[in-house]
Amino acid sequence: MTELKEVRASTFMNGVNVGGIFDMIDAVKTDPDLATFRFRAANQWVQGGHNRSTIKDFYGQGAEDTSREKPFVFEADEPAALLGKDKGANPVEFVLHALAGCLTTTVVYHAAARGMEIKAIDSKLEGDLDLRGFLGLSETVRKGYQAVRVTMRIKSDVPADKLRELAEFSPTFDIVSKSLPVSVSVETY
Repeated sequence: MTELKEVRASTFMNGVNVGGIFDMIDAVKTDPDLATFRFRAANQWVQGGHNRSTIKDFYGQGAEDTSREKPFVFEADEPAALLGKDKGANPVEFVLHALAGCLTTTVVYHAAARGMEIKAIDSKLEGDLDLRGFLGLSETVRKGYQAVRVTMRIKSDVPADKLRELAEFSPTFDIVSKSLPVSVSVETY
């Protein structure tokens, strides 16, 4: 793995404030609690497969962050083939979007911190899902994706294997590729 470089003199690389990255690293080294973040989403069912999530405030760097003036709003639905009205991407498509976005951001940030120039990135993702798990028709078929394939094309002078190593710092890659505890509670009203 290529080591982080102190490239603070070059304020921006790949559109990233490199000095800010190292300031953040220094701050977290001094106070590890600054590394703790809690992101939130609220969701409301609209009708059928259609539901809406809003994302606004979060906790990070030791305080509540309320700097966003408006929430981000995401419509989710199912395509007609899955009995929806196609008012938005379905949730498993959002997983692909989250993975692509996080892999891209991670490569760009980590490359910038190492002094590696990125000229362009595009990605294609595919996820294989077998409805027999979701429909309860098979206990041996997973309810979610059986596999996800990501192809990233990166225009850079850096070798592909070095860029692939950077992608593994992605939090969403970690979430998707490894199990994590998720608790679900249901309240009635």
